[in-house]
Amino acid sequence: MSRTVLAALTAAACLGTSAFAQGILTAETAAPNTTPGISIISLSEAAAKAGIADIQVSAGQTLTNSVQNVAEGKSDIAAAPFILPFLMSRGVGPYAGLGAEAGGDLAKNLAVLYTYRISVQGLYAYDSAGISGWDGLEGKTIYNGPPRGAALTNARLLIKTVTGLEEGSGYSGVQVNWGQAVKTIQDGSADAFVLPQAFPDSRVTAALASGNMTVFSMPKDKFDSEVFGKVTNLPGTVAFTMPVADMGYGENVTVVSEDDTFRGPGTVGGDIVNVDMDFDTAKALTAAFIESIETIYHAKSSFMPSAWHGETDIALTDMCGNNPMKYHPGAVAAWEDAGYTLPDCAK
Repeated sequence: MSRTVLAALTAAACLGTSAFAQGILTAETAAPNTTPGISIISLSEAAAKAGIADIQVSAGQTLTNSVQNVAEGKSDIAAAPFILPFLMSRGVGPYAGLGAEAGGDLAKNLAVLYTYRISVQGLYAYDSAGISGWDGLEGKTIYNGPPRGAALTNARLLIKTVTGLEEGSGYSGVQVNWGQAVKTIQDGSADAFVLPQAFPDSRVTAALASGNMTVFSMPKDKFDSEVFGKVTNLPGTVAFTMPVADMGYGENVTVVSEDDTFRGPGTVGGDIVNVDMDFDTAKALTAAFIESIETIYHAKSSFMPSAWHGETDIALTDMCGNNPMKYHPGAVAAWEDAGYTLPDCAK
């Protein structure tokens, strides 16, 4: 049985009330144990409970492709790091094959229902690998994401920002799809890992069976630098801090920081739809999300309550500036009916 079919069946099994759904929608997301994976699966549960739609979820997808599928009308909903619509709008990076004109036209088809922090990019390694920190990556082999996607783009940028190293000349990169992530972490294919993390991170905790690990904060001087400030100007990237004590790890994980504060680039995104989704459906889906933040979304995993679901402050949503997307008009109506104020630049 394929992972996609298994994920769809798993999502359907947890819904229970899909017999009352009013229609069928399709959705694509990342691995089901990640923030975007849980977010989309939670939306499918909330939509079924409210009698809005039966959402057929395909998990374990590369979100670069999922975003394009929504823009082209091939899927109804997708989880999206906001860097991807930005790159699409310019026809660069993983969308270079589209070109600027076609990419720009496609990006205009995308709209947001709600936002959240997808992850925080960071470095970790097994203690047995002898990695001293960011200054010990030169010449090493680093697993930095799937072959095509926002995670890989962000990992390469973060390593360049902190160390000045380029993949190929300064270190060797290993790219493996998310379904093989834990196996790749455990099998010795790489010396260290620069990957998206939640706190506590499910990939880290699953891989602890092979040994203790150390998670390295971004150095404070690099975090406060002008260079990193330019990185956070990219859509979907925000400066993130968290007390080490709140990260949720046990004694098998050491967190290295100068001052008991973990720092790194937070990757912000959201669940997106095509602008052609009808007003009432977009409004109903968003309203179901708002109603279910605590009862469904936060209940799914220990890291979900800190993932910024329900935030509307642009400092956390990154919905304005260089982000080419706006909230879907139906979503705007749902947020405002629920008593929230959205910035005009995001409407």
